[in-house]
Amino acid sequence: MQKERFMKGRRYRPMHYETLIKNYKPMTPEDQVMKGNIMAYVETLGLDVLHRRSSMAHITASTVILNPSLEKMLMIHHKIYDTWTWQGGHADGEADLLHVALKEAEEETGLKRVSVIQRKGQPLYRLDIMPVKGHWKKGSYVAPHLHLNVAFVLTAKEEDALKLNKEETSGILWVPLVEVEERAKEPEITPIYFALIEEAKNERSASV
Repeated sequence: MQKERFMKGRRYRPMHYETLIKNYKPMTPEDQVMKGNIMAYVETLGLDVLHRRSSMAHITASTVILNPSLEKMLMIHHKIYDTWTWQGGHADGEADLLHVALKEAEEETGLKRVSVIQRKGQPLYRLDIMPVKGHWKKGSYVAPHLHLNVAFVLTAKEEDALKLNKEETSGILWVPLVEVEERAKEPEITPIYFALIEEAKNERSASV
């Protein structure tokens, strides 16, 4: 059994990425197919799936951060994609994907205190295979590839201090949910936000 892990005062029990994905409970036939396809990549690529050296496909972790009332979403303005978006990043060899998500959330927002909303007793909310267009980063060309993305839902207090990551982002803002679609310029990802938010609301209602 793995020991509890601490990150900026948060205590949780880490879960290996394969176990996390295997334990994911699909809600629809589409979710089931997505899970199967991602597991196929995981089994084929082995540990390389956690690294960008697997240039065709690798694992990333993302978060939707909501205020406690689940009425606003914390969004960042990403320089590369030129849009308001969620937080996330590459696993880069880390097998604990919740740790990746929490680390990226802090690096991109400055938040020191967040809470994880569980989904059916597990932290993982969603699996997606996301195509990434070719782009330039730090003077090097990154060819088109796939992100095997795991998504989590967090909550944070609006009054907590935020800090802009100036290297990657040009803005950070609590956005009312009714304005999220207007600000986001990624029509293929925006529905994912609302699906995650709806599930989080359902989990909240079920626990009341």
